[in-house]
Amino acid sequence: MRFRKRLPYLLLAPSILILLALILYPLGFALRNSFWFWNLQTSPAPLYHSGLDNYRMVFQVTPFAEALKNTLLLAGLGTFAQFWFGMGIALLLYTHLRGMGLFRALLIMPTTLAPVVAGFLFRYLLEPKGGLLPWLLEGVGFPVPPQGFLGNAGTALFSIGVVDTWQWTPFFAIVLYAGLLSISEEVLEAALVDGASRWRLFWSISLPLLRPIAAFLVMIRFMQLFNSFDLVYVLTSGGPGTSSRTLSFNLYREGLVSYNIGLTAAMTWLVVIIVSVIINLYLFFIYRKREW
Repeated sequence: MRFRKRLPYLLLAPSILILLALILYPLGFALRNSFWFWNLQTSPAPLYHSGLDNYRMVFQVTPFAEALKNTLLLAGLGTFAQFWFGMGIALLLYTHLRGMGLFRALLIMPTTLAPVVAGFLFRYLLEPKGGLLPWLLEGVGFPVPPQGFLGNAGTALFSIGVVDTWQWTPFFAIVLYAGLLSISEEVLEAALVDGASRWRLFWSISLPLLRPIAAFLVMIRFMQLFNSFDLVYVLTSGGPGTSSRTLSFNLYREGLVSYNIGLTAAMTWLVVIIVSVIINLYLFFIYRKREW
């Protein structure tokens, strides 16, 4: 009897141990080396213990503050836009109009593309000379920067967000649509009988019932956007200047271009701390009044 109770834990133990090893070892490796001066261009091994110098250098010799600002803007506004655009599409799908089956099939296609493929696609679409999107926008009188949207410091980060929103809004739409389908029609019909408008029906019944799904979805997508690298690398390479550089691209530049392992390890732990604080604050405010 005891063996039968312990069997599920024994079966799960190997997977848990492997998962912990894959998580804890890299974090421990980064934490140890964040206190050492180690540049692969100088030496294949750490040279000397540097204390907190690497953490100070993160702010002194890298555009960490600007990269953090860009990352927060991209992750926050991108997640917000994708959620509400996705919600609008989900509500449209829920109306059961003719042709929605085909529309659902087409809707998921952007999400199936690798981010690098999506990046190259929009890099050509946004080409300032000959690109389809600038040509269309100029045709309707919309001002297009001479350097193009990707070459202008004021529009580069926004353009990355637009491409990411195009690719991942369908993901929100499909998941939220599934959530809408899970809501009991009896509850909605009862509210309609009581005289609730469509807007009140959505705001007071559908949205609160979708809250568990939406909260998890927003958290996962925010963390993905916070680690954005593919689109940044393909579309702008963090430029012009550092106007669209994100934390992940900063890590790439310091670790795989400059080979500054100690500095990159310190930056990694700063990113881990920042993400942990943001996610824990988010979970605290979302789940503090758990009545659902």
